[in-house]
Amino acid sequence: MFEIDELVIAFIISLVATWILTPQVKKLAVLIGAMDVPDHRKIHTVVTPRLGGLAIYLGVIAGFIYLQPTFTYFWPIMIGTFVIIITGILDDIFQLKPVYKLAGQVIASGILIYSGLLIEKITIPIIGIVPLESFSILITFLWIIGITNAINLIDGLDGLASGVTTIALTSIAVMAFVDVRVAVFMYCIVLIGSNFGFLYHNFHPAKIYMGDTGSMFLGYSVAVISILGLFKNVTLFSFIIPIIVLAVPIFDTLFAIVRRAFKGENIMMPDKFHIHYQLLAAGFSHRMTVLIIYAFSTVFGVLAILFSNATLSASLIITLIVLVLLHIFAEIVGAVNGKKPVLRMLRKTLNKVNK
Repeated sequence: MFEIDELVIAFIISLVATWILTPQVKKLAVLIGAMDVPDHRKIHTVVTPRLGGLAIYLGVIAGFIYLQPTFTYFWPIMIGTFVIIITGILDDIFQLKPVYKLAGQVIASGILIYSGLLIEKITIPIIGIVPLESFSILITFLWIIGITNAINLIDGLDGLASGVTTIALTSIAVMAFVDVRVAVFMYCIVLIGSNFGFLYHNFHPAKIYMGDTGSMFLGYSVAVISILGLFKNVTLFSFIIPIIVLAVPIFDTLFAIVRRAFKGENIMMPDKFHIHYQLLAAGFSHRMTVLIIYAFSTVFGVLAILFSNATLSASLIITLIVLVLLHIFAEIVGAVNGKKPVLRMLRKTLNKVNK
């Protein structure tokens, strides 16, 4: 059990360590050629160092060195994150083919599954706890791989992936604090601290990008934390809570897969129809686009917190709100129709506020 003052110190250590190390990682990125070169698919127009995720990772390690955690699965998680970091570094330098990146993710996921960290059950109202039994390995594998890539795909604007994961982690931390899940709360705290330290250098205009080193590390970490802290919950609709927390990256990824499938395109190939690209195309500034997505993420995070301890009737109301928000989200990314009236209304409203 950790005291609150110890967790505050760990948060500060992670934040300061990442803040100090990021400029050094930037120099390393330039030295080894881990640079993000602009092309037709990217927003930025200047060659920018990536590899910033290494600084986030080192900040987390610094926080853990201070706390010296001993919770179950700690070392399998650390070994898995190390595999992810190595995969990310190689990709940031050499631009690996998707199959090689997936191989690294599969190895990291396999390490956790072999250690016994699984999504073993879900809770459904009236029915109660439903054991997943033989399906637990497959579902755990798909969850880790899916969330890792969802965060990776949303990393398209300055500060976007760091901010969205920070909001998700904050929501999970609140629920972990209420449920007295010390390991989950501790893990969230050091990750949030590292993200804040990196955001100082990464918010628009970014001096460095996190690269796949960072987006895959954050995605993998959020997936693991959600298994530890959300799927282990026995509240109503326990399996829906992590989906609400991570609604923005999850549904942005799902809509992208459906969109590409309908167009007959390779679902693994990137495009410019993610939510951040659509908001930019609608005329919003870089910063405003990021802040709008932050707002979406915050609303979903708050709804997840409310959902975690809601009654059945309250859960149904929150579910309805979530579905309405997802419809708006789908419309913005063009999954509903091409007219996008909500997006036009949002732009007009913000223009009036700015005036």
